[in-house]
Amino acid sequence: MSKKNRRRRRADVATKAPTKKRIPFKARPFEGLAGEADLVAMMQIIPAATMTVRVNAEHGGGDVELVTLLPELARALKRADGEVLVATQTTVYSGDASRDVAAALLDALELEAGTALTTSGLPEPGERLQDILDPQIVPHVEVHNTFDFWLGADAADDPQVLRTLKKAEEEITPTAAVPGVEHAYWCRLNGKEFVRWVRGEDEDAFFNAFARVHAARASDLEEGARFVGAFRACGLAIPVWELVPGTEAEELTAPMRAMADRLDAALADDSPLDAAARRARAGVISRQVNL
Repeated sequence: MSKKNRRRRRADVATKAPTKKRIPFKARPFEGLAGEADLVAMMQIIPAATMTVRVNAEHGGGDVELVTLLPELARALKRADGEVLVATQTTVYSGDASRDVAAALLDALELEAGTALTTSGLPEPGERLQDILDPQIVPHVEVHNTFDFWLGADAADDPQVLRTLKKAEEEITPTAAVPGVEHAYWCRLNGKEFVRWVRGEDEDAFFNAFARVHAARASDLEEGARFVGAFRACGLAIPVWELVPGTEAEELTAPMRAMADRLDAALADDSPLDAAARRARAGVISRQVNL
């Protein structure tokens, strides 16, 4: 290499932007948070929902609204009145969802009122939700049938905002929480009814327990409500049942509580799986669904 080319190469290296540090992958990013299962549900299966969380005293101590989705896939926004909304469903995926949401939340606190956070770059390693949320506050998810939570007083009559809202609502899958059963969500999709249940235990523990239930031929919720598969999301298992046509969320409380009893009994059994349960586990795991 000539001296001229070597000088040019050194100059290029000197002016090149430093490489961003990569965030370590977290298979179960929300572990340790009081609202872990509902955060996973908001990120993966609920189209429209909100959850109020509180930032710890070190970061100001105010309330922040976590939401499923914001207009234009914004990561966060600060309303004219100072209220902060942070999306859990965005195009930013670093490998640690807790860091992604926390980075957007911290940036949103610094926004000027009436502006949105729309940058798409990945954050660098830093504080996670576990570091910035008040652990004394147990959040509660609220499922919505519309995106009305997008509307602040300053935008309630904006024609463009209302058009965007209407278009987004046309794509909402009807979804509702099952009364009396934590983290279970009914939905109507393509003319059929389903229920998806975000389980809070370690996914391997769940699949072992469910294998015992399945091997005992007790994995259907009730007659006609059959188990169709499960999927993994953020380190948790989400089993899915296809329901009797026309079933509503309110009708699922009793059969799902009965299923919870069967699962609790299976989870308490720490003996090795027998051959039937091992076959059932392999079959359950192979029935991955995208629903």
